[in-house]
Amino acid sequence: MVRSTNELADALSPLLAASGLDLIDVEHHGSELTVFVDREGGVDLDTLSEATRAVSAALDQIDPLPGRYTLTVSSPGLERRLRTPDHFARAVGEAVTVRVHGGTADVRRVSGTLETADETGFTLVGPDVPDGSLRIAYSDVERARTVFEWGPQPKRVRG
Repeated sequence: MVRSTNELADALSPLLAASGLDLIDVEHHGSELTVFVDREGGVDLDTLSEATRAVSAALDQIDPLPGRYTLTVSSPGLERRLRTPDHFARAVGEAVTVRVHGGTADVRRVSGTLETADETGFTLVGPDVPDGSLRIAYSDVERARTVFEWGPQPKRVRG
């Protein structure tokens, strides 16, 4: 029985929470099922291995997809998609780039720092944001993601 990614997320979230992990997202593309997990301080390979075993055992019971599929359990990475209010709330203070649906805002694409996020939308601030601050409703978002900003390398001290 094929289940929606929301149903799979609802089934897997308590299992992962019991291991101290937050379920960030579930994606299903063809025969690939990807589960993204994170926790304060990030996740390491041992944690991902344990999560993979737990998720795989749970999915064997749920039988979410007909036939064979490939399961991947991963961290969301440095640059990750933002789709839900929780995703945006977790990214407050980070650099993001947003593309809005045509005709819904003064700008089609904007980058800035995610200042606030609530149940209906979020606020971006920064020098590239029109008037320095812009409120965007989630319903206007076509695509959004965090942006990893590479900083200058620390200077080496010779001694």
